[in-house]
Amino acid sequence: MSGSLGLPRGSPPIRPSGPARGHSRYWSYGRVERSKREAESLAIPKGRILNEAAPILVHAGIEPEEAFSDPDSRLLRFATNHADLDIIRVRSFDVATFVAFGAAHLGFAGQDVLMEFDYPEIYAPIDLGIGKCRLAVAEPAEMAGSDDPRRWSHVRIATKYPEVTRRHFAARGVQAECVKLSGAMELAPSLGLSHRIVDLVDSGRTLRENGLVEVEHIADITSRFIVNRAALKTQAARVGHWVDRFREVSKAA
Repeated sequence: MSGSLGLPRGSPPIRPSGPARGHSRYWSYGRVERSKREAESLAIPKGRILNEAAPILVHAGIEPEEAFSDPDSRLLRFATNHADLDIIRVRSFDVATFVAFGAAHLGFAGQDVLMEFDYPEIYAPIDLGIGKCRLAVAEPAEMAGSDDPRRWSHVRIATKYPEVTRRHFAARGVQAECVKLSGAMELAPSLGLSHRIVDLVDSGRTLRENGLVEVEHIADITSRFIVNRAALKTQAARVGHWVDRFREVSKAA
């Protein structure tokens, strides 16, 4: 049996979690109940990319609830002005996994993450043009002066991208022994963990301050709008709408 609003009898009353915006309200009840797969979820990475993603959401007509912009909020899932769309905020390396396994049908993911996991379940149709950086090999400056990457036959690399690293070096006949780290790669050479690292590079400042220099370029990186392939087939209208919308935003940028 259900009440007049279609909710189970005995359910807590619906209360708005924020002020009305135009004709939209953000419902605290909706945020909980919609976890039962009534809404699509858009996975967005925490950190630097989150700031760059905010204008894209605005241009796509997506307004998250106020807690999304609150630095003190510990919420990870947020209602939006679209009743059928939620936003989840996760680690950058986890976005692809959430989308590949269908926990989220949409996401913003760095090309570095997509290259590392290489999930066949993910379709990445749109380059969002944010999060621009590069994936590169670096080594101590004093070593680089006499080192020639063309003569390498075996290298030991500290990185959080072991799959990308192995494929890159295997393509040129070099055996790569990878030491998996989740951060602070720049410490590895000075502490004897490895002579070289593979990591993302933006301005290069972190490398320079730790006595390292780039010696080889692997790939240019940007963030992409990704979708779950199965969801695109089974929910073509809903998922396809957002593909089209973000494509329009990307072309207008």
